Formats: sequence, structure tokens, C-alpha cells
Amino acid sequence: MSETTMRAVGYRRSLPVDDGESLIDLELPVPEPGPRDLLVRVAAVAVNPVDYKVRQNNDPGGEPKVLGWDAAGTVVAVGDQVELFEVGDEVYYAGAIDRPGANSEFHAVDERLAARKPATLSFTEAAALPLTSLTAWEGLFERLGLHDGPLNRTGALLVTAAAGGVGSIAVQMARALTGLTVIGTASRPETADFARRMGAHHLVDHREPLAPQLAEIAPNGLDLVFSTTGTDRNLPAYAETLKPFGRVVAIDDFDSLPIGVLKAKSISFHWEFMFTRSLFQTPDQATQHHILTQVARLVDAGVLTTTATRDLGAVNAANLREAHRVLESGAAIGKITLTGF
Repeated sequence: MSETTMRAVGYRRSLPVDDGESLIDLELPVPEPGPRDLLVRVAAVAVNPVDYKVRQNNDPGGEPKVLGWDAAGTVVAVGDQVELFEVGDEVYYAGAIDRPGANSEFHAVDERLAARKPATLSFTEAAALPLTSLTAWEGLFERLGLHDGPLNRTGALLVTAAAGGVGSIAVQMARALTGLTVIGTASRPETADFARRMGAHHLVDHREPLAPQLAEIAPNGLDLVFSTTGTDRNLPAYAETLKPFGRVVAIDDFDSLPIGVLKAKSISFHWEFMFTRSLFQTPDQATQHHILTQVARLVDAGVLTTTATRDLGAVNAANLREAHRVLESGAAIGKITLTGF
């Protein structure tokens, strides 16, 4: 590899998405891979709410900051301690939030956070999966204590915003890998249709009171809730409809939470943040390599499918601003991708 500089997209100041300077085209040095790093030539990326939340709330003070935590591409160089990959491997990953993002032609990522991409998917289709798959897998099987395989649990699971990025893959995993009855929330005909195609058994409208709708579908109560949005607003409804000793896992952000409503039923509350392992350098970082490897196998076996729904074209500032705008509007279905430079 002879390139010394690369094209990238980032920002220098936190600005509204309709400002032309909110995301800008950059030319930056190609990163040097660390001892455990892969240097990846990025072929496609996907966009997540974390991208615009960092852009809005983390002002880099004039220094260029590159976003993007979903990527697929080809390994072009490896650090001297890399064990899992070789140059030429096609990989996909979500990376680490405290390192430069993947909206760049080349990207350095710790090998323990990456896996070989599903062979049956294009780079674009694969780029849609890592962050949401890791979030859904960790939320379902680590935080909520479900089992993948012969110990499948029965009961009822609610997944909010079932047509969203995390919701749509969580619905797929729960439907395909457990014995749960999967109830999703959706508020528009097109989101309801997508959630059904992802595997939701039943749907309720999250713009209407949840408890009465859930009581009709699951009269004996819910066992589990995967709350992707509106957790602070919906927690009383969760408390009302969950069975004693039920569990809630949440991934969204809010200022405060009326957690006391869960006490009477001994309902447990769990956080899921897929960057925790990399952010705190936990000893089990390679778990994410193994999760993504398993997800790739399930995709190649036809058990799971990509949630990529809309590709906006090349990775550049104008197209990424549009992706951020759509996500900020709350109208996105599945995952938005960008392909090539």
C-alpha cells in the first residue's frame, strides 16, 4: 500500500445538520495500524443514531473529527500482534467510539472487534449489520439472559421501534433463535410491514397507550422488554405489563428514569451499550469478534438477513448530511448505507 493520505468525512464544530459545515470533506493521513489493529480499505459504511448524537454533543474545537461506527472492507495491512486475520480478508465491524470513525477510505480497528463479513452479502449489505447486531445480541443473550440454541426460552418479548436499526435485528434474532412470542411497536403502515417481514408475531402502535394493547396480545403479561427508544416515557407501561421478575434492557438516552415503578414486581433493569468493551478495554473484547462471526454464519445460513434498506451513494459530506438528517427525523426504516468513495 503506497497511499499516504486519504479522503474522509468529519466535522470541526457541532452544528445543525442543515448547516453545510456540519459535515465536511477532508483529506487526512492514512492511519498507522497499532499492534492488534487491522488497516481496512473501507468499501461501505452505515449510519447510526450514535453518529449524529456525537456530532451534536461532542464539539472537537476546530480539530477534524471523523464519525462512523459501521463498516465493511478489505484488510490491507495488519499490526505485528494480529492473530485472527490476514491481508486480503474481507471484514465487517463497528469499531470503538473513542477512536476515529470509519467514514474514511482507510480505517484502523482492533482485530478483536472485527469478523469476516458474511460471504453471501455485498460490502454494503454487510456494513448495515455490525453495530445493531452486537447491540441486539448483547442485549438479548447477555443482558436479558436468553439462550441461543437448545435452551430456548418461551414467553413474550416486547421490542420497541421494531422497524428501526436495532429493533429490526433484535426482532430477527428473537424470532429465529428463541421460543419467544415477539411483539414489536410501529406507528406507520410501512414500518409495521417491515417489522413483520423481520419476524414480529404481533405489532402495537407506540403512539397509543401501550398497556391496553399489550394486555390484549399478552393477557398473562410480558416476560421481557427490549427498549430501543422512549424508555423514560414507557417505563410505567412496562411496569404494568411485565410479569413479576421480568427484565428490561434499554439502549436510549434520557435525563432521568422513574425506576421505582419496577420495585414491587422485582423487575430488573439493564443497560446495553455495545462500546463498553472497547471503551474500557475489558479482557473479553474478543467476544465481539465471536458474536459477529456467529452473525455472519447465521446470515450465510439464511437465518438472519441484512437490514440495509437505503443506500445514499458515495461516502461524502453531502450524502452523510442527508443520512444524518433522515436519522434525526426519526423516519428511518432499517439501516442507511453509503458505498465507496
